[in-house]
Amino acid sequence: MSSGAVGAADPDGLRPLRWDPAVEKETEEEEGIDHFDRLPDSVLLVIFNRVGDVKALGRCCAVYRRFHALIPLVDDVVVRVDCVISDDPSAGGGGFDKPHGLFSHFARFVLGGLVKALGQMLSPASSADAVARKSALLLSSSPEVSHHSPTEVLKNFKEIRRLRIELPYGELGVDDSTLLKWKADFGCTLESCVILGASSEVSSCSMSAKSSEPDPNPSLQDACDGDDRGSIPESFYADGSLKRRVVWTISSLIAASARHYLLHPIVADHDTLECLDLTDADGQGLLTMDRRQLQELRTKPMMSSGSSQRTLLPALNMHLWYAHQLEVPGEMVLKGATLLAIRPSEERMGEAAGGVVGSSDGCWVSDTFEEPYRTAIRMLMKRKTYNLEMNSF
Repeated sequence: MSSGAVGAADPDGLRPLRWDPAVEKETEEEEGIDHFDRLPDSVLLVIFNRVGDVKALGRCCAVYRRFHALIPLVDDVVVRVDCVISDDPSAGGGGFDKPHGLFSHFARFVLGGLVKALGQMLSPASSADAVARKSALLLSSSPEVSHHSPTEVLKNFKEIRRLRIELPYGELGVDDSTLLKWKADFGCTLESCVILGASSEVSSCSMSAKSSEPDPNPSLQDACDGDDRGSIPESFYADGSLKRRVVWTISSLIAASARHYLLHPIVADHDTLECLDLTDADGQGLLTMDRRQLQELRTKPMMSSGSSQRTLLPALNMHLWYAHQLEVPGEMVLKGATLLAIRPSEERMGEAAGGVVGSSDGCWVSDTFEEPYRTAIRMLMKRKTYNLEMNSF
């Protein structure tokens, strides 16, 4: 090793490694750099749009002054609601557990358990000291907790294009064995709604053991198996099945109209919105609005249903399909499967001969839900169709 060399030879044994003060200084400087400072705002916004969740964005907002300035420009936001607060005085005005029925409560939803930093995001950026205080609050073992409505939390987001709000549960209290799903499209009022229900949903595997047993009522089974048959049996009217489905239908429509009513101030505050979904963690109901429908709600008056906190529903035309037992190949068995396709009466659904929704018009029904429910809907739509009407309410 030559004089002045420091350290061992390099891995190839070609020359000794020497200490370079300039390189060490440069390395130390790089270690002290926040590499986020090197990213342009456009890249940071892509990252924040991937985050989406409003609580996570609130925490990011409290970490760094630059983030505080950029997060209000996020255009893809997800709001997961923690709890529902009853507006019914008899309920005491506090949070309540999953409701047993929709008719006893009209509720508002709130974001609970948020750190104070999310509330601070709603005010203009202050000094660096304030940002530091918010960062310290985040690191605290017992941060101050507050509650905010989605309308309040979203107020300072200026560029929202896609918004998804998720309730902690569906409004309709049904048994765990009962299947009830709905999807509704709204402008200034209801444009369409699809409801899929069944008195019970079981896997095909659990039913396979019973497949070899003789059918105690073969005539009824024959009536339910044919694609061109499927008449509703007389027992449907006598055993409470019809009443139960009427309650499902009205409850789903009221739930949809109540959600729509709550969305009005959010839509009014955000002109940039192009897509809005309001769903629930149970996957029970989904309200959707596209750009045209959002603009319609901003420009046309929304009619409320009397003193109720929900949107007035117009007179409705309904198509109903029913199967005493519907076996979806390789997936599940639906007992008492019922499908309802609903639109305002003045926009009657196109019908083919025999009263069945035509294939081109029926896509809005058959493509409503994901598999295996999509297949179930298509199977039901091959059966006999029943037409019903409902007055505005």
